[in-house]
Amino acid sequence: MGGVEALVPRPAREVAAGVVHVPGWLDLDAQAELVVACRGWARGPAGMRRVRLPGGGVMSVRTVCLGWHWEPYRYVRQVDGVPVKPFPGWLGDLGRRGLADAARLSPALTADPYAPDVALVNFYDADARMGLHQDRDERSVAPVVSLSVGDAGVFRLGNPLGRGRPWQDVVLESGDLLVFGGPNRLAFHGVTKVLPGTAPRGIGLDAGRLNLTLRVTGLP
Repeated sequence: MGGVEALVPRPAREVAAGVVHVPGWLDLDAQAELVVACRGWARGPAGMRRVRLPGGGVMSVRTVCLGWHWEPYRYVRQVDGVPVKPFPGWLGDLGRRGLADAARLSPALTADPYAPDVALVNFYDADARMGLHQDRDERSVAPVVSLSVGDAGVFRLGNPLGRGRPWQDVVLESGDLLVFGGPNRLAFHGVTKVLPGTAPRGIGLDAGRLNLTLRVTGLP
């Protein structure tokens, strides 16, 4: 990260049943391509914005959605009165490859078939956080495929029963793949902090963290 050699190896591993972390899954060229794509998706109409929660609070991350727009707590086809940006086929292919690689490390994951139809693209600046939550607004319990680009973030993986312990923290660096499914598909999870200045050089994102999560809504 940031041109500094890692002090310890980061092997691909199953963090918990059905949760697989594959460090460095995306090479620098692939990361740079995602940065360019995300900048295009971020532009309006139906571009990147901060989501307002029912209680009146505003999320610190900025989000743009593809395929479906997520608003608390449902998916819709329009935002600001215009259609949501389409979910690109190449992104679905990327998700299928990621799940296939992760499934080799976890007997709780099944790679085929997998047809994601929505992506949430979140941008974290240095002060952004994501509280512990479940991804439960989908009708499908197909795995979630997550890709990280830019500054590293501390991902907190909890359990499916509540926001309390046990949990464990995993540092997700630029290019890392994380897949969660199986018995932990509905585990509470979040991002406790971003580590500024840790993005690799040459990807076109000098500050901040992009996270793309690919999901299957199960909606018609």
